[in-house]
Amino acid sequence: MAGTPDLEYHWAVGSLALAEELLRQRPTDLLVIDKSFGVQAIIEFLTQLRRSGAATSPVVWGNSLSEAEALRFLQSGARGIVRKTSESPTLLQCLRSVGEGISWMEDCVFRDSQRPERYSRSELTTREQQVLELVEQGLKNKEIARELGIRPGTVKIHLKHIFEKTGVRGRYGLALSGMRHRVALPESYSYPAEYAVS
Repeated sequence: MAGTPDLEYHWAVGSLALAEELLRQRPTDLLVIDKSFGVQAIIEFLTQLRRSGAATSPVVWGNSLSEAEALRFLQSGARGIVRKTSESPTLLQCLRSVGEGISWMEDCVFRDSQRPERYSRSELTTREQQVLELVEQGLKNKEIARELGIRPGTVKIHLKHIFEKTGVRGRYGLALSGMRHRVALPESYSYPAEYAVS
């Protein structure tokens, strides 16, 4: 691309199956995936890509992206989320950030839920923080219990305490809240100072 010597275009394909095959033959650092392939197909592709241990960092690019979809993509292994309507500088910022190993999401994906959170993670016990991190990764209660060596009922008790301390309701709210803490947003995004991201 002109004016972007740090980025080099390699190839494009019309299906995720072809992308998977080409990644084996000609690996690339970044892979932009069009959301038009379908949410479930992309989630399966991202999951497979992550399990294969490929060094490729996927970015999902779509016309419309809801918070829930963005969260599912990130939990499945996407490193970036950007809209097709984005200006070139925003797209380039996304690609460069992901290329540097930083998870990145376009600010407008979070616009519907910008209410400041009323808690600090330090208010949670160590075990509650562990449970919260696993919820953010998309694990279910039984999987969390297995991972931490505790009973599913104990996970429910920890979640109850987390909901009470955070004021966040539901697993989706916790996962989305955690995503906001971990994902870089564009420089132009006016995020509250206490939640500044790199």
